[in-house]
Amino acid sequence: MQRRTRAVACAVPQSFSLRVNPRLSARSIIRGLTLMVSIAATQSFAQGTTAAPADGVYDLIVGTYTGPKSEGIYVYRFDTKSGDATQVASAKTDNPSYVIASRDGRYVYSVNEQPGDNGPAGQRGGISAFGFDAKSGQLTFLNRVSSDGNDPCYLSISPDGKYLTTANYSVAANPGGSFAVFPLQADGQVGASVLTVHHEGGGPVKGRQDNAHVHSTVFSPDGNYLFAQDLGTDKLYAYRYTPDGSRGLFGPTDKRYTDVKPGSGPRHLVFSADGKYAYLTSELTATVTAFHYDDGKLTQLQVVPMTKPGFKGQVGAAAIHLSPDGRFLYASNRGDANEIVIYAVDPGNGHLREVGRQSSLGKSPREFSIDPTGQWLIVGNQNSDTAYVFRRDPQSGLLEANPKRIEIGSPVDFKWVSPS
Repeated sequence: MQRRTRAVACAVPQSFSLRVNPRLSARSIIRGLTLMVSIAATQSFAQGTTAAPADGVYDLIVGTYTGPKSEGIYVYRFDTKSGDATQVASAKTDNPSYVIASRDGRYVYSVNEQPGDNGPAGQRGGISAFGFDAKSGQLTFLNRVSSDGNDPCYLSISPDGKYLTTANYSVAANPGGSFAVFPLQADGQVGASVLTVHHEGGGPVKGRQDNAHVHSTVFSPDGNYLFAQDLGTDKLYAYRYTPDGSRGLFGPTDKRYTDVKPGSGPRHLVFSADGKYAYLTSELTATVTAFHYDDGKLTQLQVVPMTKPGFKGQVGAAAIHLSPDGRFLYASNRGDANEIVIYAVDPGNGHLREVGRQSSLGKSPREFSIDPTGQWLIVGNQNSDTAYVFRRDPQSGLLEANPKRIEIGSPVDFKWVSPS
């Protein structure tokens, strides 16, 4: 994450620590302690909401960094027949840089990415919940809880819809990233965290890997595992998800983690729809790694560069998404590249082949999204206060020139909800 520049010396071994919310029941505490003992001993598309609308018009929910040109979350009506987007609503909340919708489209959750590197050590980031009326596009604030860390930057909802997880990029009072787990209540509110897992250690890149930095939390397609990508330690940590509590809510797998190249800085992970493969962006080296996936285990298949041969500028790989049909993979690269790189996916072995690249027409394309029909790709240029809507060719995977432009302050994340 380019915004984070804190450099704190760290010479602790690669390990975990866990905190359990004191307000939990005795039974929950016992389950949490079971997880803690286990740890000490061993060391897509917008979460798919409702059916496609008959008229092809979706609600597009946009998360931003707040400032002079942005006040929070924005809702647009997006016509998939024309690619036109019209703003219909907004909600004030600070730095909702990542957003997610419940599967039924009734609720929207956002991070509140605070306090940043220069904030007070005792201050924590937040998670905010909103009721969402998809027909009108209106958001209604429900509640906000502490993210139990600093700089929360990612959200996932468990496959059963019971829990929300966030990646806390840093923890000011205790340098090192974490992920936290929050129960989702029947009325849409998010409960206080019931579990916080800290990673410890670092990597070779000074200033970026002086300690752990969890950058994403992604559930496997089978719903049995959570993968936490740690940019600081160059590891993809794997946790078994057992909501019945029989083995603790989340417990480390036997393998515990998958290593990637030292200094690469793993950021975001996405799984293929059939669950056979997974793809990872590594921010610090601007690469995409393909993995074979099987029952909680990732096996590396291929590493491909995102930059052109001979490229000498700054890099900063960010988001990664598959097309709805799974035939193409897209990844954004910031730094001096500022582009979307397009790969064809071999369905037989999961390997990638670069087929094109498209300038984002701005600075720092941190996140992007492909609409559910696969006809459009929208990318936000965080440092240019613009988003562009590119028409996408489903056959070639390429993005057409002359995109539609949207003026919006510091756009970051995009999620789709059907109003019908």
